[in-house]
This record gives sequence, structure tokens and C-alpha cells, in this order.
Amino acid sequence: MNSSSVLSSVTFVYALAAFLYIVSWVFKKNLPGKTATWVMVSGAVGNIAGIMLRWVESYRLGIGHAPLSNLYESLIFFSFTFAVIYLVIEYKYKNRIMGAFVSPIPFLAMAYASLSPHVSDRIQPLIPALKSNWLIAHVITCFLGYAAFAIAFAISLMYLFSQKDGRIRNGLFAYFPPLHVLDELIHQMVMFGFLFLTAGIITGAVWANSAWGTYWGWDPKETWSLITWFVYATLLHARLIRGWGGNRIAYLSIIGFIAVIFTYFGVNLLPGLHSYAK
Repeated sequence: MNSSSVLSSVTFVYALAAFLYIVSWVFKKNLPGKTATWVMVSGAVGNIAGIMLRWVESYRLGIGHAPLSNLYESLIFFSFTFAVIYLVIEYKYKNRIMGAFVSPIPFLAMAYASLSPHVSDRIQPLIPALKSNWLIAHVITCFLGYAAFAIAFAISLMYLFSQKDGRIRNGLFAYFPPLHVLDELIHQMVMFGFLFLTAGIITGAVWANSAWGTYWGWDPKETWSLITWFVYATLLHARLIRGWGGNRIAYLSIIGFIAVIFTYFGVNLLPGLHSYAK
């Protein structure tokens, strides 16, 4: 069994976790939720095992490099970081209802990576621009940030749905965390993501200088990264300085994640130095 087979299997493990979380939420049953947690843990373990196996396979092919160099590899790494961060949050807050909103995201990322005809899972030699130790630092920091922003996005949806349900929460919203907990969690995830996105932009600039002789070239990915940074900087400024919270922060978080999607996927629609990431 090769790494692609392992990672394809992980796609269905994440799908099962998402299904069980949703069943637990809809039918208000603890057993599916507890099972979903362990399924998510097994998915994360299989995810990192697949990544490590792919790394070993690259050395066997004589082109050894960290599996972080293309769209397929970055998506599977994103799914792993996302799953780990979510599991830490679930453990801290002791609330599995969040999994119904959060867990579909790593499944969708893995499904796109494994099943899309537009994404190749072949292990290929690095192009000269990618042969740098800054590659690993840049990708890891960026995708830790992206994962945190994705969780903030899912929690923002929970907040908005819960808030619209009114003060007396019932039905599907009865077991949601309190609004102030969701609001604080959005803030924490955005803070976490913002720190790593900032580190990712800095390491990316250093890497760009070593690869192309310039720290910043207004490449489409660089431009969208800066837009994303400003959206989240605005969110943090509005919260910390102006005291914003609630709906306004939730909506800004959603807008920020849309910018993240454009940063990651929209760049491939335009030619540029980063268009290799396919």
C-alpha cells in the first residue's frame, strides 16, 4: 500500500467522523459523538502516517523532499493540522457539537485532493525555486494559520445560527456552547491564525528573495495573502481597540476565510510565480 492509498482511505475516515458528529448533534446522542472523536483521532493518525510514508517514498524515488510542494500535498497537510487543532479544542471545551460544523472541512479538503481529476498525487522532483529550507517553514506556518481560520469560520457559522435562534435556545441549538464561548473561541482562533499567517508571509518573503531575487513581487498569491492579512488585522483591531464582538466579528471572520480561499485556490486561475502549486 502506498501513501496515496493510505490518504485516500483517510478521506473516508474523515467522512465517517463528520457523519457521526452530525448524527450526534441531530439526534442528541452521546455515543455517536464519542465514536466520532475516536474516528477523527484515527483519521489524524492515518493522515500523518500517509504524509510520512509519502516522504519516505520520495527518497526511494531519489528525489527526496518534504511532502509540502504542491496542491495535493498542501491539502493533505492542511487536513492534518485542521484535525489536530480541532481535537485540542474539543478536548478543552468538552463539546462535540462543534464537530458537526468543523469536521466536514478536512473531509472536503481530502476529498478534493484525492478525487479531483485536476489534482495530481504523483511525487515529482522539486523545481529550482522550491529547493530551499524556507519551503518547509513557509508552508507549515501558512497552513497552521489557514487551519485556524477555517475553524474560526465554522465557529462563526455556529455563532450566527445560535444567535438567530434567540435567547431561549431549543431544538438543534440547545446544546451549542454559550454565545460568549463561541465569540471568544472565534477570537482565539483568529489570533492564532493571524500570528502564523504573519510568520508565513515573512518566511515566504525571505524564500522569494532567495528564489527570485526579490522579497515582494505582487504575484497574485502574494497580493491575496496581503489582502487576507489586512482583513484579519482589521478584525483584531476592531475587537481589541473598538470592542467589537458578536455578529460583526463573526461576519468578518467569514469574509476573512473567503479571502483565504482566494489566496489558496484563486491564485491558480491567474499566471504567476506561485502557479506551480497544482
